[in-house]
Parts: sequence; C-alpha cells; structure tokens
Amino acid sequence: MSENNKKVVIAMSGGVDSSLAARLLVEQGYDVMGVTMKLWGYIDSGGRPTHDSNCCSLDDINNAKAECASLGIPHYTLDMSAEFKQIVIQNFVSEYKAGRTPNPCIVCNTEIKWHALLNKLDDLGVDFLATGHYARKIKHEASGKWVIGRGKDQNKDQAYVLWGIRPDELARTLFPLGDLSKTEVREQAAKADMRTADTPESMEICFVPDNDYRRFLTEQYPEVIEAAPSGDFVDAQGNVIGGHQGIHNYTVGQRKGLGLATGERVFVNKIDAETNTVHVGNKKEAEASTFIVDSINLLVDESYILDTPVKVQIRYNHSAKPARIARLDEDAYEVTFDSPENAITPGQSAVFFLEDHAVGGGIIKSV
Repeated sequence: MSENNKKVVIAMSGGVDSSLAARLLVEQGYDVMGVTMKLWGYIDSGGRPTHDSNCCSLDDINNAKAECASLGIPHYTLDMSAEFKQIVIQNFVSEYKAGRTPNPCIVCNTEIKWHALLNKLDDLGVDFLATGHYARKIKHEASGKWVIGRGKDQNKDQAYVLWGIRPDELARTLFPLGDLSKTEVREQAAKADMRTADTPESMEICFVPDNDYRRFLTEQYPEVIEAAPSGDFVDAQGNVIGGHQGIHNYTVGQRKGLGLATGERVFVNKIDAETNTVHVGNKKEAEASTFIVDSINLLVDESYILDTPVKVQIRYNHSAKPARIARLDEDAYEVTFDSPENAITPGQSAVFFLEDHAVGGGIIKSV
C-alpha cells in the first residue's frame, strides 16, 4: 500500500483550517474520514457566550459534516465529553486551586486530540491522524526521530502547544497546513467555495467562551472558591501591603485588577498556595533566570538537549530564548536562561527547541 492510499482521520472542528486540511488530504490521494469530537457544551459554561466563539456547537458539527459531504468522505461525531471533563477540566480546576496557571489547550491536544482519539481509532485500522494545526513533522537528522517544526506562518505557528504529543503518536501524525500561511488557507478555501472559508477565529478557552475563567470557577466549581479564602499581598521586602480575594484570581505577571495603591506599578511575581500569599513587586523583581520543569515529554534522546545550548519558550506569545537544561531527577529538569526573563509562570509549559524544532517540553513547576 502506498503512503497516499493509507487511512487518515482528520480531526475537524468545523473551522476553515481543519476543513481545508481534509480537502488537501483527499487531493493527495489519502483514504480520508472526518471526525468531530464533542467535548463541551457552551450552555454548560454559563456566562454570556457569543455565537462566533462557541466551541463544539451544532453549527460546528454541521459545518464539518457538510465539508466532508462535499468531498465525498464519511464524517463521524465522537462524544468525548466525559474524557474532556475528567482530564482537561479537572486539571484546569486543580491547577488554579494550587495557585498555578494552566494551559488547557495543551492538555487537550496531548491527552484528548491525540492520545484518547488515537486509542479509539486503533480498532478502525487507521494509519494516520491529521489536524489543521500550523506546524510541521520533521525528521531530526542527528537522532532520526520525528520532531515538531514551526509552521510557515510565524503569526499562527502552533509548535508550542503540541510539545506533549508522544513520540509514537507523532509518527502517526500529519500536518497538511504546515507549509501554508493563514492567508493562503483562506484564499484556497474561498477558491474552492468552502462554506467554512470565512469562519471566525476561536480565541478564548473553548469551555469558557466569555473568557471569564473566574466566573466559570465560581459558578461551576464553588468548592474551589470555598477552599481559596482571602489572604495577604506581600511585597519584595516581606511586608503585608493589602489583601487578596483568593489565589485562583491571580496569575504570575498580572498587573491589573490587584486593587493595590502603592504609588508604582506592581506585578504578581509569586503565588504561594501553602501560605495563601500573593507576592508582588516591580517588574524587575518579577524576573528570574532559573526554574524547574516536570511532566517531561521528549521527542529525542535527552543527550541532545542536556548541558548544551538550546532555546526555551515559556508561553505561547513568547520568543524562545537561549538556555541550558540540566537533569535533577527522573522527571524533572532545571532550566537556566542566559538572561533573566519576566513572569515565568508555574503551570505553563516550557518547550525545548533545537533551531526551529520542538524536541520536547514540560510543565513549569517552580521558579
């Protein structure tokens, strides 16, 4: 069987990216089927979601189904809401309860869109999983392993959010849009008269469509609020300078909404769940060079990243910066930037790059 005759499942959100990815795969000769995962109902989120920001809505599913029909390929909807709630939502809640700032999109990609979905598809004899992410699958020459290359469109590159894909799962992954820009995707979709050509971008957390995670926690998980009482704001000298409203309301690097009158701009630079304390200071005091990373996933042998120059990216909109990585124990590394960085945030991901290739990463544990 030739490569292009193999079975591919394309994970379809109902947006333009995954829809065009499906079309490209069909044009390349793959045996394609579309799958849309029902992960969360926006009505369950509360708040005031707008129609355009809905995720997993009936319109999304119908868009994906219609695009598959136009291509003559089957489409299926999988209800994975139980897995999503157990894994993604519970991680989100527990991380905020612990004073950390999670990235639920990364957990969803790693554990739902790849791991759980591939497990469901194995019984169907599927060879590849494809998505509409802006990234590339590239062979790392020295190790011969598959790694994640940045997408052509630097403004849409999603290599950072894909670091958790396991090596064996990456080997079964296709990224049809890796060599296209968002503009080119829109143009090709319009030329093909696709109904999703002008679908808007989804910018919020999918299960918090009004982007108010504090409201979501208060309404949906009141036990978190009950376990997160008010406490003290403490400055860099250890002085109590005010009271906070519960550590779940704050994140490292936050400046607005602190309610502190100090005469200067202050930022959250540390959240201590054990003492229920939020530490604040000026921007310089929020800088650090060294932090600990755990929950490690590597796509190449660690010999390629330890004690050698690499680049590390610590949030989605952060430029990867030169650093060195040292092993602490079986599942923890110490990362040291060449120069101090601002707002290194526990709960966020640190992704390791060799040139423009993501070769692994982990979760920031402490600074």
